[in-house]
Amino acid sequence: MLAPLLSPPVQAQEVVLKFHHMWPTVAMGHNRVVVPWCDTLAAESKGRMKCQILPAMSGGGTPAQLVDRVKDGVDDVTITLPGYTAGRFPVMEAFELPFMTNKAEPASAAAWDYHLKYATKEFQGTKMIATWVHDEGFVSTSGKPVATLADFKRLKIRGASRQSTRLLAALGATPVGMPITGVSDAMSKGTLDGYMTAWEIIPSFKLHEVSKYHTEIEESRPSMFTAGFVFLMNQARYDALPADLKAIVDRHSGATLSRQIGRYWDEATAVGRKAAADRGNVFVKVSAAETDQWMKVAAPLADDWVADMDKRGLPGKQMLQDARELIRKHSATTR
Repeated sequence: MLAPLLSPPVQAQEVVLKFHHMWPTVAMGHNRVVVPWCDTLAAESKGRMKCQILPAMSGGGTPAQLVDRVKDGVDDVTITLPGYTAGRFPVMEAFELPFMTNKAEPASAAAWDYHLKYATKEFQGTKMIATWVHDEGFVSTSGKPVATLADFKRLKIRGASRQSTRLLAALGATPVGMPITGVSDAMSKGTLDGYMTAWEIIPSFKLHEVSKYHTEIEESRPSMFTAGFVFLMNQARYDALPADLKAIVDRHSGATLSRQIGRYWDEATAVGRKAAADRGNVFVKVSAAETDQWMKVAAPLADDWVADMDKRGLPGKQMLQDARELIRKHSATTR
């Protein structure tokens, strides 16, 4: 009868979350987002919930497969870009349209609010931990600078999403869609003349070493393009957690985290620019008048997106208006 009383207490089962992503361990996203999030979960759960971090696609597959890997339970948690599977997540593309925003922090806060209103069905089978956009996107090239519309012609340039490749085509370039992981090799081999991305990721993949010119538009105008990120957890894995562990995940998910991560991307802009400057790369400044020409050429892409939403039975015009108004709202409250 005394045996149960004398037995040692049963330890709560340890939860290990398989966190698979595409960044190398030197990347800002790995060090400022993935590792701190996992460390926080471990600390607040007193070691009952931990991550097995698999960086640089070391768990297998491709970046475009990460959403499905989490939905199917192959991975428990991931961060990836919806734009890597062109056209599959069209609702969130509102934040990937050309010339939408300048700063990642307010646009990321806006993206979270917009996602809650319009896009939860796009990610069924997962729990959205955070969603955000990167810092200002631009074009980098190797052989010649891009300063005017005419300079885009015959250049093969990498785009990060359906909307960025459509923008490149409208500007006169030959768009090539691919994840960031393949860009350096393609530039080195000459199969790409340039790429579109943001400053944050350039040092991590040494893209400043395979390009010479970086085209930056007039600062008073919105960014050429923005790509969105999603931080996802398998819904069934989350649902199976004990209530106290769910509460920890919930505390470190949502609007505040999305805005915070956006701020990290803004802060990384200076680091990326410095890497290019230290190498002696050339910064090409596009005039306000020329930028306005680019914006005029890109304007029909927003109209096309609205029409696409309408065909899907969604209020496209209202959705685009809401995205823009949310960006303005959060920009007004960003320090």
